[in-house]
Amino acid sequence: MSSEPVLRLADVTRVHGDGPQAVRALRGVSLDVTAGELIAVMGPSGSGKSTLLNLAGGLDTPTSGEVAVEGTSLTGMRAGDLAGLRRRHVGYVFQDLNLIPSLTAVENVMLPRELDGVRAGQARGEARTVLAEVGLADVADRFPDEISGGQRQRVAIARALVGQRRLILADEPTGALDTPTGDEVLQLLRTRCDAGAAVLLVTHEPRYAAWADRVVFLRDGEIADATSAPLESAR
Repeated sequence: MSSEPVLRLADVTRVHGDGPQAVRALRGVSLDVTAGELIAVMGPSGSGKSTLLNLAGGLDTPTSGEVAVEGTSLTGMRAGDLAGLRRRHVGYVFQDLNLIPSLTAVENVMLPRELDGVRAGQARGEARTVLAEVGLADVADRFPDEISGGQRQRVAIARALVGQRRLILADEPTGALDTPTGDEVLQLLRTRCDAGAAVLLVTHEPRYAAWADRVVFLRDGEIADATSAPLESAR
């Protein structure tokens, strides 16, 4: 593994609002995720899991502390530079998927590559390759409303994986999937991780957390516990 973490959060705090109504979503969280490492984040609703992912992916900014991706601090980055870093280095699987209904599966997956200046033919080829990896080669030209919920979930995962991004952030990526398909998704994330990516996975399912190298437990915006001993029986 590389000595430089792919993702580093250093004493990160995120406060929403001001005064008596202020909500501390995260409180002094520090976490490194290295290449080849899959970290699962667990905790009750409102513990700060989604806030952590949003900060890690540059979708939100910390009130204090620092977030760095591939050694580059996100603090004070211009919006355009931050968007470029996300397109090249960060794959995000949103809880609500965020697929564009007017685009086919392959067009949804190729979109971030096109936005990053990759020619359409190359972007389409990369998108079809990763759709095949997630078992969706046969629905590549269908629209989101023409495929099942589980297939839409895998399209969103393919979009996060395309372009060989090194940091994958996944917010409950198995939420719409049955157990066998969920296991397939975790195998995909694990394989990409073993190939050198860093994966931060939010899940409430112990069976999926068991795929991780470390499990981090959040409570009230703080890391309450961490373990590096997943249950191998769940894999």
